Amino acid sequence: MAKSAFGTWRIMSLAVLLAGLFIGNTVAHGATPDIRGKFEILKDEKSTHVPGKVKLAEFADFYCPHCHHFEEAGLPVIQKEFGNKVEATMVGFPVFRNKLPTPFDMYEQAKIMGKGNEMKMVLFRTIHQDKITGVLDRSLREVLIKEVGLDAKAFEEGMASGKPAKAFEEGKQWGERIKVQSTPTLLLDGNIKIEGDNMKTDNIIAVIKSILDADKRK
Repeated sequence: MAKSAFGTWRIMSLAVLLAGLFIGNTVAHGATPDIRGKFEILKDEKSTHVPGKVKLAEFADFYCPHCHHFEEAGLPVIQKEFGNKVEATMVGFPVFRNKLPTPFDMYEQAKIMGKGNEMKMVLFRTIHQDKITGVLDRSLREVLIKEVGLDAKAFEEGMASGKPAKAFEEGKQWGERIKVQSTPTLLLDGNIKIEGDNMKTDNIIAVIKSILDADKRK
């Protein structure tokens, strides 16, 4: 009788230990083991996942043609596929040298004023389609600011406050911390990194879909 009870205790203890190891791995990774597609789990970053939604941070350079292409041909397909289940935000991360930070500051100020996505589209068009890659002086900025529906005076005052530059710097530091090597690079839910050759739209969709599908099974 005592021997049987001891054996049962050992089995239960082992089961608890294994369960603890499994839960520990899941929490540390911030992702379920059945996520499909090609990606990297950043073990030192915390998951920000909210059930039923995927937060997509796109580290991008306004001067990068690949980022422009993703904005035109990749992100719209992803947003059409998932609608409001994907919350997308761009994080300015410069990889081209000797370029002024003005577009990044303008984007951050527009975000503060609730027009970040509109300003992002206008800036990509201005740089890549209109071929204005030099100085975005105040007169040109005024045209772009008005195009997205913002007050130029309030916008410039916000730019002068230093808050957009600070937000841009914080975004750069974030990208450096997670070792962004090229743009665009995606970070899903805070710790699922997609970059380089894995930045194909069908792969991104597969990863996001499997995250959302895993939520349904919980």
